[in-house]
Amino acid sequence: MNHFSFKHIARLLLELVVLLAIYFLGTQLAVWLALPIPGGVVGLGLLLATFATGLVKPAALQLGAGVLMAEMLLFFIPALMSLLDYGGLVRNDGWRILLVIGFSTLSVMLVTAFTVEMVCRWSMRREA
Repeated sequence: MNHFSFKHIARLLLELVVLLAIYFLGTQLAVWLALPIPGGVVGLGLLLATFATGLVKPAALQLGAGVLMAEMLLFFIPALMSLLDYGGLVRNDGWRILLVIGFSTLSVMLVTAFTVEMVCRWSMRREA
């Protein structure tokens, strides 16, 4: 254990537990309130709210979020493997699927960019 100290691993585990707790809280809120939004999205909203209010600094969860981002491909392997079962669908309607994926990706990127811009402007006004 040269590279990672006990303190480093403990911090990583704590950050992962906090991120998972926010996710589970969002999931429970979505169920309790019968929201038409997935619990993961509600959890992201809660995380954004904690960042915006200053309850949690983004740097405090940077290590755990970095590990999850680095291993993100593992979360998509089941979806990629299902493409093997639906090869005919991809051959026939692949261009439509790609169009939807492209449009939805662009939409998410735009909404994220505008949200970040709005939060940055709001926090600069708040500090001034």
